[in-house]
Amino acid sequence: MFPLNLPNALTMLRILAVPVVVVALLVEMPNGDIIAAAVFAAAALTDGLDGYIARSRNSITTFGKLMDPLADKLLIIGALVSLVSLGRLEAWVAMVIIAREVAVTILRTIAAERGLVIAASWLGKAKTVLQIAAVIALIATNPSPAWVDVLVYAAVAVTIVSGADYFFGLRRRIDQQQRERAAAAGNTELA
Repeated sequence: MFPLNLPNALTMLRILAVPVVVVALLVEMPNGDIIAAAVFAAAALTDGLDGYIARSRNSITTFGKLMDPLADKLLIIGALVSLVSLGRLEAWVAMVIIAREVAVTILRTIAAERGLVIAASWLGKAKTVLQIAAVIALIATNPSPAWVDVLVYAAVAVTIVSGADYFFGLRRRIDQQQRERAAAAGNTELA
């Protein structure tokens, strides 16, 4: 069982919102797009909110550290796959975004095994905002106007750049860690 606090409850609500968004998009129902957009937007808001509350109340948990990024990825991936299946988004766009998310998750695992934590950069935050805005715009507008296409391509570009930034940032941290360990090993040999 996970520690029940407000940030963790918000994370769980975000995970529970994923099937609601998918069903509202894929099942023909009155106002399905409006419901999907509203639930997606509300769930996306909880992403920033749960982290802020956890830090401000000093209620950061291992569950939250693991499940918060997973909930974010599930929400984005569920919406993207649904939009592709509806023909509102090209599959390559979804694959680029999903591949970046999977790659960064793998890199985070590697970093954690080495005891490294790479904090979210401003590029990562911009990526998240652009992805959320693009998904909401794609859900809310059908067919999508040109400005939505521009937003989607901006989200893809920042997704790629932020993924590269994360990769090279982790590489620098690993190199730095290795230098520090080598220096520490050299100091113990001199003692």
